[in-house]
Amino acid sequence: MSEDKFAESDRVFTAKLPAELASKLDDVASRLDRSRSWIIRQAVAEWLSEEERRYQLTLEAMGSMDAGMSLSAKEVATHFTKKRSARFGSKR
Repeated sequence: MSEDKFAESDRVFTAKLPAELASKLDDVASRLDRSRSWIIRQAVAEWLSEEERRYQLTLEAMGSMDAGMSLSAKEVATHFTKKRSARFGSKR
């Protein structure tokens, strides 16, 4: 199947892009010798994957908070002050 051919189950979406972004898309499509649709599919797939990762990390963090695994602002500041001192010595 060619990159511009759609399977019967594929869906078509329309998006309005700012001129500068559209121009960059055209430049990359030309440079890679790929269609704009192919590049957009790759970009959307990558973004969705990253968004799912962020969502899972958020759920994990919320679970940690629910389990009482959190630090106060003072504890965080103390932790990083110690880290900085260990890394840079007393120069700061």
